[in-house]
Amino acid sequence: MISLWDSSLQEKASELHDDTWSIEMNGTIEENRPARGWHQYISGSFAQFRCSLCRKGWGSKRVQVLFHFHLNRSNQGTIKVRRFKQKCRRCTEAQWEDPNFPVENIDVLVERLVKNIRVKCYREDLGQSNRSSVFNGKVNGPHESAHCEACHKGVCSQAN
Repeated sequence: MISLWDSSLQEKASELHDDTWSIEMNGTIEENRPARGWHQYISGSFAQFRCSLCRKGWGSKRVQVLFHFHLNRSNQGTIKVRRFKQKCRRCTEAQWEDPNFPVENIDVLVERLVKNIRVKCYREDLGQSNRSSVFNGKVNGPHESAHCEACHKGVCSQAN
């Protein structure tokens, strides 16, 4: 999974002033609590989920991703990524399940992140423009806050 995120980042790395950036999954970073000298960005996208108990699958157009990033004095950038999970609404003992983003939506998320990095780490003025995520699948009903980790953590309302 990380290889899709990393390859998308490396494709866009030329926009990051020839600095070296790495990306890592980190399920412990918290919203509004980046380490000292780090920046935060939150974005949302469509992703699919599958219950590890009953194997039921579902899609959600409101899956949040939290990024913490930092550029050090040696021009080495680090990005930490937390993908918020969801639970199956059918299973009473449901586990928090990881989202599965379409490759195109990973590209969109990374593209938005890179723009945010350019603004916050390199002080570029890029104006406003955001590429939309791709929605492929079907979503039955509204977003269910009771089954959304990002809602439990207060992150859903923070995303842009």
